[in-house]
Amino acid sequence: MVTKKKVATKQSELMLELLKDSPQILRARPGELIEGIVIFKGKNKMLIDLGGVATGIVSGRELRDSMNTFRELNVGETVAALVLEEENDEGMVVLSLRMASQQKAWDRFHKMISDDKTMKFTAQEANKGGLLANIDGIRTFLPVSQLAPSNYPRVNNADSSEIISRLSKFIGHTFTVKIITLDEAAGKIVVSEREAMAEERSKALENLVIGSEQEGLVSGIVKFGLFVAFDGLEGLVHISEIAWGHVKNPSEFAQVGDRVNVKIIGIDGEKLSLSIKQMTKDPWEEIAQRYPVGKKVEGSVVRFADYGAFLSLEKDITGLVHVTEIAHEKIQDPAQALKIGQKVEAQVINIDIDERRIGLSIKALKPIDAATLERIKKEQEEQKESNKKQSTGGSGDSAAPQKSATKGLTTEASTKEGLPTEASAKKGAWVASKTGKKFYEAGSGAAEKILEENRVYFKTEKEAKEAGYAE
Repeated sequence: MVTKKKVATKQSELMLELLKDSPQILRARPGELIEGIVIFKGKNKMLIDLGGVATGIVSGRELRDSMNTFRELNVGETVAALVLEEENDEGMVVLSLRMASQQKAWDRFHKMISDDKTMKFTAQEANKGGLLANIDGIRTFLPVSQLAPSNYPRVNNADSSEIISRLSKFIGHTFTVKIITLDEAAGKIVVSEREAMAEERSKALENLVIGSEQEGLVSGIVKFGLFVAFDGLEGLVHISEIAWGHVKNPSEFAQVGDRVNVKIIGIDGEKLSLSIKQMTKDPWEEIAQRYPVGKKVEGSVVRFADYGAFLSLEKDITGLVHVTEIAHEKIQDPAQALKIGQKVEAQVINIDIDERRIGLSIKALKPIDAATLERIKKEQEEQKESNKKQSTGGSGDSAAPQKSATKGLTTEASTKEGLPTEASAKKGAWVASKTGKKFYEAGSGAAEKILEENRVYFKTEKEAKEAGYAE
């Protein structure tokens, strides 16, 4: 006979067996990551089986994350989600793929920093400070200063509107970056394209030597030159290294994005000095043969200076007609006698290879009539008397300055007028060219290159400087 006590004992044992084999009771706590199996996937909703004891729901914006998890999921697959609420009105656990992805993103970012890895950054916004993106709710910032050289917006005068315009072109562009600042409490990170390319730049620098040649992209144009980027590096082609001839505006020679060949002429850490003009032969190497003194040439007036006019003789080659060599009569402003674009004939009167100057004379090809000759003589006599008075106070000429043997002018006056001095009679310790800007020590290599008939002599450095020349 089975007693009630025995029945109760068997029932208890059965219940214990059932409890032992049953699923563990689920406690879904907000902020916790849990896993489940997708049992339904709709247009804007997904249901997840949580171990057979509860059902989770993900809907609305909580379905969307930067990894496109919802789009890639299929029914029957396992997915991780973050608990937002333990239970809604329908008795289901409210979950979020977006927040789960954000949590995984922080974990991923921490691992990237510890492993010194790079990541992808797709710009979504731009301001004058840089580019921004939102990665699963994490504000990610790429400052302008951390862009690679090829992407850095080179802007004259730091015009903020122009900077924003340049940066806006990168919206939608994906960069390879490295995390340099992570602030989980504030929910933001700062990234750097420069740091991501640091190893590449380091390797590129190791292989660079002065004199080597590179092909690069023009990354910026400023008043003082062109920036050219290659292999993660960037260098400056100074305005003086763009072309052999005079360069007034660098933007006339290249545009941003143009491919150019450059030569490395200086390396200072990551600061590179480049040259475009040195990729071609210096046209001045043969200038002496093409433009010997006395040769008659034709050129176009391209610009004026206070001291004369420049004629373009050929590409990258210009000559100077000193204001005193334009006409036999005295001219104060070269624009009074010439016009930009005007074609004129002139004679070569001086070649200075070191200073890269050709001295020209227009008046040398013009005949002097009797009236003009008489006027010149009269002006010289007046100048002679004026110089005497200035040096002696009007009482004599014993202390008069050195005279020109052919023109009757002082050394300083002859310098300004562009006329020869009495070099053969009284040579000074310093020499300059009538068409040049510098003076040299007599007997030096530079001085010897100046033709005798074009030399101006000075006794002292002070005298040369007062005449308008520089060392």
